[in-house]
Amino acid sequence: MLLLHLSNIYNNKTAIANANAVEPLIHVLETGSPVAKENSAATLFSLSVIEVNRARIGRFGSIQPLVDLLGNGTPRGKKDATSALFNENKARIVQAGMVDKAVVLLANLATIPEGRTANAQEGGIPRLVEVVELGSARGKEHAAAALLYLCTCSSKSCSVVLQEGAVPPLVASSRSGTPRAKEKVHLSYFRNQRHGNAESD
Repeated sequence: MLLLHLSNIYNNKTAIANANAVEPLIHVLETGSPVAKENSAATLFSLSVIEVNRARIGRFGSIQPLVDLLGNGTPRGKKDATSALFNENKARIVQAGMVDKAVVLLANLATIPEGRTANAQEGGIPRLVEVVELGSARGKEHAAAALLYLCTCSSKSCSVVLQEGAVPPLVASSRSGTPRAKEKVHLSYFRNQRHGNAESD
């Protein structure tokens, strides 16, 4: 827990990685208690803000234990694992076929209050919008579903979704996606929200 707090200070992020803390963190991620795994994933996410740290984290084999935590962890553990995965080297994650799995679980998290709170607080919305814009057809489908959950449950989250420019990629997704994806987009909801926000400004 102390290491997690220290990693939240920007100047400490490189120092922690240079002190060879990454490999022990991944070991805890693989073998620790549920709380220890949560803290390890959160620390790795914090460290991965620094680009040079991302390569180091990926080199020590963090992806598979993070994916395992996505599947089996607590809501907080899943959230931190998702954040860490998206901050990792994207080429490695795409090659391993894990982005779609991460988005599926992020969409599942959006269906519960704790997951929606974590999404909003930890910057999940910009990542979901990015997937709607650049992801695979399956990824776009689940990202759109997650954004809809977030918007229907929180006007504040909906404002963030709109600020992140979600409507244009959602329009594109509705035109080119699968029938299921088109059904999930619910563009009228987002458009109505956008117009409502404009009228209230």
